[in-house]
Amino acid sequence: MAEHELGTDTPVTVNVPDKPALEGLEDIHSKRWREQGTYAFNPDTDREQVYSIDTPPPTASGSLHVGHMFSYTQTDVLARYQRMRGKNVFYPMGWDDNGLPTERRVQNYYGVRCDPTVPYDADYRPPAKPAKNQRDFDVVSRRNFIELCEELASEDEKVFEDLFTTLGLSVDWNLTYRTIDDNSRAVSQRAFLANLAAGDAYLAEAPTLWDVTFRTAVAQAELEDREMPGAYYRYGFNTAAGEKVYIETTRPELLPACVALVAHPDDERYQPLFGTKVTSPLFGVEVEVKAHPLAKPDKGAGIAMVCTFGDLTDVTWWRELRLPTRAIVGRDGRIIAETPEWITSDEGKANYAQLAGKTAFSAKEKIVELLGAAGELDGEPKTMMHPVNFYEKGDKPLEVVTSRQWYIRNGGRDEERRARLIDRGREIDFHPAFMRSRYENWIEGLNGDWLISRQRFFGVPIPVWYPLDAAGEPDYEHPILPSDEMLPVDPAAEPAPGYDEARRGMPGGFIGDADVLDTWATSSLTPQIVGRWSRDEEFFGKVFPFDLRPQGHDIIRTWLFSSVVRADALQDCAPWKHAAISGWILDPDRKKMSKSKGNVVVPTDVLEQFGSDAVRYWAASAKLGADTAYEVAQMKIGRRLAIKLLNASKFVLNLGATEASVITGDASAVTNALDLSLLGQLADVIEQSTLAFENYDYARALQISESFFWSFTDDYVELVKDRAYGAAGEAGQASVLATLATTLDALLRLFAPFLPFATEEVWGWWRAGSVHRAQWPAAGALSGIAADKDLLGTVGLALGGIRKAKSEAKVKQRTEVLSAVVTAPAAQIAQLRAGEGDLKAAGNARTLAFEESDGELTVKSVELAPAEA
Repeated sequence: MAEHELGTDTPVTVNVPDKPALEGLEDIHSKRWREQGTYAFNPDTDREQVYSIDTPPPTASGSLHVGHMFSYTQTDVLARYQRMRGKNVFYPMGWDDNGLPTERRVQNYYGVRCDPTVPYDADYRPPAKPAKNQRDFDVVSRRNFIELCEELASEDEKVFEDLFTTLGLSVDWNLTYRTIDDNSRAVSQRAFLANLAAGDAYLAEAPTLWDVTFRTAVAQAELEDREMPGAYYRYGFNTAAGEKVYIETTRPELLPACVALVAHPDDERYQPLFGTKVTSPLFGVEVEVKAHPLAKPDKGAGIAMVCTFGDLTDVTWWRELRLPTRAIVGRDGRIIAETPEWITSDEGKANYAQLAGKTAFSAKEKIVELLGAAGELDGEPKTMMHPVNFYEKGDKPLEVVTSRQWYIRNGGRDEERRARLIDRGREIDFHPAFMRSRYENWIEGLNGDWLISRQRFFGVPIPVWYPLDAAGEPDYEHPILPSDEMLPVDPAAEPAPGYDEARRGMPGGFIGDADVLDTWATSSLTPQIVGRWSRDEEFFGKVFPFDLRPQGHDIIRTWLFSSVVRADALQDCAPWKHAAISGWILDPDRKKMSKSKGNVVVPTDVLEQFGSDAVRYWAASAKLGADTAYEVAQMKIGRRLAIKLLNASKFVLNLGATEASVITGDASAVTNALDLSLLGQLADVIEQSTLAFENYDYARALQISESFFWSFTDDYVELVKDRAYGAAGEAGQASVLATLATTLDALLRLFAPFLPFATEEVWGWWRAGSVHRAQWPAAGALSGIAADKDLLGTVGLALGGIRKAKSEAKVKQRTEVLSAVVTAPAAQIAQLRAGEGDLKAAGNARTLAFEESDGELTVKSVELAPAEA
């Protein structure tokens, strides 16, 4: 670092190291930034001064991968730019430790299982070594489980924080939160209660997508289709006249749950059957033939067996045709043991008994066997591949079961709300703009409200109790709610207001809701959590609505949409002004990198090999929304750029450029045409880079600055060395030093968001403070310079021609050129004459002749001095 006088911020000396290097810069500058509060948010502010970022909280229980480096770097580049534009940047970091990944990790790490009914043990410590089998795990209270989660999460989060610090994220590490901490749980419960009071949350018993492995309800946004092998089985229902009505189904095991047959109202084959009844094979149950426009005449037999429930289409038919409910699949994914009341025949009961207790897969095998033995199957099964609904974290196909669940209204059943949420999205500027369509398409495709309750043990408890009547039955119509002072609350462990614990589960007493909120129900409130909504409204007003939500395109349907739903209901506005949508990282085969596919790259290895600035360069070279290949070659280019910045800066400063040489207003010191040309180009670069950043196109800003930088180092610096040493007199030297200093000053600022460590290192050689607290460059006085901006490029071409001639002659570049001829159009000849002195000095040319021509600039007839003996 340069030395400073007390009481001033101007360096006394320029102090350039003999051998500048990238190694070790991350540790040096990260420590200094934290000690000096370089990126600290100043709460003594107003909303106009603030640029607030709703940072995605990574799942702290997961392992790190290059995707984290990619997307978080892109956000950081934008944050650094806004800070240099004078904004008070609110850049927090959260940790998403509320959800299934954390639950699994805590269970396996400590050897414990959560049971909300177990009392809290303040002295509990997990076993030193977890049991091998889960059935032998310690059973602990939810509060104990959360404490263990926070204990383990703090270790995981330290690993994340170290990586992000090494990567150079300019986060204010004093602004951190966890989605399971007391504040987050209280905000999540408070928001739920506000939704409930406004009629935006409700309890209902309805068909629900269900994961039989995790035994929990699943929301529409958590679905994924997977191509699975299947088969169509064809069998007939019997009409009153003894005729067969054949259906084809992939789920024959649901035959006992059949409630109707459905065909399209225009299908002439089945029109005579509408309103009549047919009898199911094996079970002898009568069902009605109905008409519905969702039936597809060209699919299978053209008439469908409606069961409760095989899929979501069954749910639609059940609801719209007001069909009875005949569920046979339990929450464990098995056929319920008790014979349903609608199966009355002895044959039907006997056949059902052979299915009872079996998994859906085994029940399918058995019923196909029974149909075949009864001669009911028509032909062989038709095998095929078809999409099947899975929970995104699950291993078995989802079932649809009837259960009592909590929902938040999201426009899935309300056209007015749906239209309003689409309009909310139009209040947000999406980057890139086409990502808005994913948001709107998701809303338009919703088929129900947002299911927010989960049958898990770990998470934010639903803050509700239910009174029990004299018979001990819960009264779901009159829930008991906590006061705000009670939040966060756990109804499974704490008594309802007005009751003592002894009344739990007793007639006339109460029970607590055993479910927890979907993790997205809390993550959807990150602006409210980190913005201190409901805790410090003055502070909330300084950051909300947030300026930016950065996130991946794959969670537009979950995190982004759910956040808009909550802000619309709670604040009557969109939660942010901009949404920056990042793409995926692809492996060399253009496949998404993911832990499940085993093709991820460990970030620490990459950072150690190439350095943080190089990795950031790779990430920032990709536009928002673009899926990008993991490219080591691009990181090598970034490393080369950072090293070149160090070495070029060293060279420029050793030529004599100082802070005093930087043009701040009066540019009269610059008199040379070549210098003016460079500064004219620099003015354009600043303006274009600024415009790109304002449009959230940081990749374009990097490209513009980088292209200019290589022209500066490869052409300009080489051309002016002689003049910088004073060969052309004091005025010529002053002109070039002013140009070098001004250009270096601007380049360090332009590159600062992308290469924070190299730029900070160079800044400290000759300037005070941090480049990251310096102002973003402005064209200012440079934009008024009368310059031929193409002159430098033309002279650079001529120098390149002279160098090429020497290379082809296999002589050293310092070999003297006795004479050479440069041919070019008249305009370029004029430019060459203006830069002739520098061109001759750089090329060590004694005589240069210029000849006008209509073609491209060419250097020819090069006569070299004889090689030295």
